[in-house]
Amino acid sequence: MLLLQSARKPPKSQGRIGLAIAGGGPIGGMYELGALRALDQAIEGLDLTRLEVYVGVSSGAFLAAGLANRMSTGDMYRLFITGDSHEVRFRPEIFLQPAFLEYLQRAANLPRLAYEWWRDILTDPTGSHLSDVVGRLGGLIPTGIFNNAEIERYLRSVFSSRGRSNDFRELERPLYVVAVDLDNGKAVRFGGPGWEDVPISRAVQASAALPGLYPPVDIRGHHFVDGALRRTMHASVVLDHGVDLMLGINPLVPFNASRAHSHPEGLDKLAEGGLPVVLSQTFRTLLQSRMQVGLAKYAQQYPTVDQMVLEPNEDDGEMFFTNIFSYSSRQRVCEHAFRSTLADLRKQRAVLGPMLERHGLRLRDEVLDDPDRSVEKGLGKSHRSTETTARLHRALDDVDALIAKRRTRHRRTNTRRR
Repeated sequence: MLLLQSARKPPKSQGRIGLAIAGGGPIGGMYELGALRALDQAIEGLDLTRLEVYVGVSSGAFLAAGLANRMSTGDMYRLFITGDSHEVRFRPEIFLQPAFLEYLQRAANLPRLAYEWWRDILTDPTGSHLSDVVGRLGGLIPTGIFNNAEIERYLRSVFSSRGRSNDFRELERPLYVVAVDLDNGKAVRFGGPGWEDVPISRAVQASAALPGLYPPVDIRGHHFVDGALRRTMHASVVLDHGVDLMLGINPLVPFNASRAHSHPEGLDKLAEGGLPVVLSQTFRTLLQSRMQVGLAKYAQQYPTVDQMVLEPNEDDGEMFFTNIFSYSSRQRVCEHAFRSTLADLRKQRAVLGPMLERHGLRLRDEVLDDPDRSVEKGLGKSHRSTETTARLHRALDDVDALIAKRRTRHRRTNTRRR
């Protein structure tokens, strides 16, 4: 589904584009990668690695940090999907490593709590303090099932090679990764004032620490969890940068069973899927509701900004019923998102085309109307390169971008003179 909100008072655009990417677990991230790949191919003049500002939440922070580090959608597709990248090999199992250390640390408290339990029973036969003891037993439950330390190490290795940086302050364009401080419930923008010295890999680890699945991440004595607990996309961070066009991606939407063409076998009603399906629908409904309220508010607060948000259709059973941690499905989901996004762009071509033209962009009809277009088209062959050649390639890419920018500026000047 493509949500468009045209500026009520559109000024002359300077071509400043910002990107906000929400969370959605590993499969949500693969949907976002497919959608980004579709935008990359379908919109002429759009360079996702050279936008005005980037904001990422949870799994969206992985992609936002990659784009801000000049990793193309093709680079990330090779890294996370096909596995034929010559960089550090991506291993999906790093997301599912049990948090054994925390299990042991929690279990170490068992003897003390057991002693207190027996003491209270012997000294208070009425059991009036039993509820307090039961409450203390909650301290034995780990704060996260899986360990996220390996995720941070992997990202650190990716962002510290081939001319990239794991330091917010060294990036060419602003990047903000949002997490929530567990001790006060406030959102923190890593990359912003006071938090720009935190490594990007550490910030992404904190932003993706979904409570219950991953333990909170300790940074300067503060414990951080998933940034989606406060807002879905944190798009206001992008809008506050004075952009002319805001692009947003939200992979989690509630499923409309009444409009769906098909359901998993034996599942005519969502409640029949049990607690996991009910919780998934509830969580998605909350996230989308907050996003819709935010977009309506932003239309009033930022009347000069065009907004374009991509998300799955409400009858998209492929996205709803795919296991959020099913890494074997990542290529299928990415391709599905790619084709769905192209279909949405095609459906709203008449409205979207003029909006994009205001910002110096153009829809590629040859891409939208190509029935055989796939997410892998245009990737080419993967070539092994050294650290030196990778840096040289980035330098040449800078030159190409500078030339293209000057040509665009010259073309606009000539158009105004006419």
